[in-house]
Amino acid sequence: MQVAGLRESLNMSGNDYNTVLSVTIAGMAVGQLPHGIIIQRVPPRIWFPLMVVIWAGLTMASAAVKSVTQLCVIRFFLGMTEGSTYPGTMYIIGAWYKSDEISKRTALFTASGQVGTMFAGVMMAAIHKSMAGMANVEGWQWVFLIDGIITLPIAVFGFLYFPDIPESTKAKYLTADEKRLAVTRLPRIKKDGHNIMPMSLFKRVLLTKTFWILFFWSPVCATIEAFPLQNNFLLWLKHYRNHFTQTNINTYPLGVQAVGIVANMAAAWHMDVTGKRVPMAVLACLLSIVVGSMLLVPNLSFTGTFFAFYLAGTAYMVNPLIFGWANVILQRSGDDAVRSVTLFAMNIGSMVLWTFWGILFYSATDTPYWKKGSIVLIVCSVVMFGYIWLVYMLDKHSARKQVDHELEEENVSSNRGSPRGGLES
Repeated sequence: MQVAGLRESLNMSGNDYNTVLSVTIAGMAVGQLPHGIIIQRVPPRIWFPLMVVIWAGLTMASAAVKSVTQLCVIRFFLGMTEGSTYPGTMYIIGAWYKSDEISKRTALFTASGQVGTMFAGVMMAAIHKSMAGMANVEGWQWVFLIDGIITLPIAVFGFLYFPDIPESTKAKYLTADEKRLAVTRLPRIKKDGHNIMPMSLFKRVLLTKTFWILFFWSPVCATIEAFPLQNNFLLWLKHYRNHFTQTNINTYPLGVQAVGIVANMAAAWHMDVTGKRVPMAVLACLLSIVVGSMLLVPNLSFTGTFFAFYLAGTAYMVNPLIFGWANVILQRSGDDAVRSVTLFAMNIGSMVLWTFWGILFYSATDTPYWKKGSIVLIVCSVVMFGYIWLVYMLDKHSARKQVDHELEEENVSSNRGSPRGGLES
């Protein structure tokens, strides 16, 4: 989070912002697998809200930091708690929704995060303008304090109403019939589908091609999402601060999130309605190539730069593509522990990438012209285009395997129902 006044108060310079962001992401990466395994034993309705409470406390503690080092320490542990949120929600969505419903729900959750980012930008601008110095507390400190405080009610709501998964839900707002329907409408979970014994889980996860294809699918897609994620537009605006007010600098980047929300929802709607994910994946690649090509132009006009940065927001459409598609493929296995670990591991791939990607290719010291980053964006878009077809083949293979399994179960059931054990004379 780039908070107005924070850089100046902590004397941040050079790549300090990238370092703080990378440390936060590193914390998220470290926390992924433990979260994915723990929720197979601790109900998600307990674990996830608990992480929100800890996150809120750490956010408020950020207001007390006196140095970049202290900020990095807090952000690392904050990242660990935050690591439960996105893949954990993807896991829950995959437990409740079918293949023609899942993309929109995935996009809706992602969009809610983007709305939160937009709200945060507006909130920061308002606090910077009206609360700085109040009670001898600087504006950026108020941002952290208020952010933590307004998060706590969400945790309380989670403790009371989060539904868990259909098999174990205790949600009072669902009838018994609705709970049964939720269980039967998706592929059945195997008897050992929640088994997290180390050796068993190791074999079921790491010794399958599904895991490795999906694990690398996430960072491949994340390479094109990395550009808007790094918030380079904000750095670019600050570089040309003589042309913009502080309010402009805080609010103009919100347009990237707005474009991301529209692209997110439109792509998800198309995927759910048509059942086809490849067209949206190809479109994401093509748009990123356009963005990279435009930003390769030295001294691009302000109008062209604004257009390129806003167009970069379309990269957020990869979120329902990455996790929506993965959830559909993993649902068919009937192994919920594997689905959970794989989804969290996929997020690790993205997190690890982002710990160094911004520093290498989108460094703050390169502002306002990220030549390396633009070239890498184009190259990675081409790589993603090729990888799409590998995931497509995996999808088709898992669908055929599910059909074969269902036919086998039907035959077994028919044989058991035969008075002669299913043998024909």
